[in-house]
Amino acid sequence: MPVGTQGKFRELYMTFCLRATYFLRNTGTVKVVLGNTYHLENRPGSEILDMFNGLPAFINWKRGTLTDSGGFQMVSLLDLADIEEGVAFQSPVDGRQLFLTPERSMNIQNSIGADILMALDDVVSSASTNDTRFEQATRRTIEWLDRCISAHRRPYQQAMFGIIQGGTDKYLRTTSIEGLLGRNHHLPGYAIGGLAGGEHKKTFCEIVSQCCSRLPRDKPRYVMGVGYPLDIVVCSALGADLYDCVYPSRTARFGTALIPEGVLRLKTTSMATDYRPLDSDCDCLVCKNYCRAHLHAKIKKDPSAASLLTYHNIRFQMRLCTDMHIAIAEQQFTPFVQAFVRRMFPQRPLPQWLREAFELATIEV
Repeated sequence: MPVGTQGKFRELYMTFCLRATYFLRNTGTVKVVLGNTYHLENRPGSEILDMFNGLPAFINWKRGTLTDSGGFQMVSLLDLADIEEGVAFQSPVDGRQLFLTPERSMNIQNSIGADILMALDDVVSSASTNDTRFEQATRRTIEWLDRCISAHRRPYQQAMFGIIQGGTDKYLRTTSIEGLLGRNHHLPGYAIGGLAGGEHKKTFCEIVSQCCSRLPRDKPRYVMGVGYPLDIVVCSALGADLYDCVYPSRTARFGTALIPEGVLRLKTTSMATDYRPLDSDCDCLVCKNYCRAHLHAKIKKDPSAASLLTYHNIRFQMRLCTDMHIAIAEQQFTPFVQAFVRRMFPQRPLPQWLREAFELATIEV
């Protein structure tokens, strides 16, 4: 799920302006885009979105939408937040105070009108070493889930997912999972939160595997904040279904394109005389119309280059997910994984964490 924080994709918007959603639709397989509850409440505001009959109408997006709970801003805006019965934020835009409780988060997300919304959770960076804080966050997330369930006005129109917390502590993760499973009839899906924040890759994979193995197989499992192509393949092998990340657009702003071999850094001098497309297998409009040398020349001077790379990167991610979907449906996922890994690591031994992750998934690489 590409991330459009305030209902727009900044990099696409720069070039395509009002046609941004048109170009996003034409990346091929984008079914759901993600908006940020906290930032949408700051601008344009949930009241305005409610008047427009929700975010999809506001951005002219006729496919799926998901809003996060606002909980992630406890990490990203930690200096501006105070956590008690809810979270008190100071707006980075105009300094206004926003007190985000479970009830307020539900109210805002009901007004935003996304198809999927998230229960407010207490998020702690996975890089933290404060064990007491992780225990507190695990308990508080379950308590807040009950308040979200009670406050959710549109349970038959908007699917609310619960979020598993617990950091990298397997006992706390089990506690969180059991708390959510006890409320299973209220939850159409589950999210795994609090990861992809700098923890060791081996630990990351073990937690994803632990959570996916315990969650219902007939409901979607969403690993929040995952965007590296390799991580998406690994988490899919471990049983996850949904992902979101700003990575495809953020890395484009730094002149980096996603390719099957890893990443292509367009700012390097070797790109100046490279007349190949970004990815010879890609069918996006960028790969069909621009060569690497052209994009190298634009990337340092022309803001539209970030738009072109964002378009390509999102298309790359969508092709990857489509190819995995087909491979799973045709019971060819193991050969798909083997080919993907071979292309990314043609001459190098696989990292140990990667071998162990696929062992957890019983896939021989």
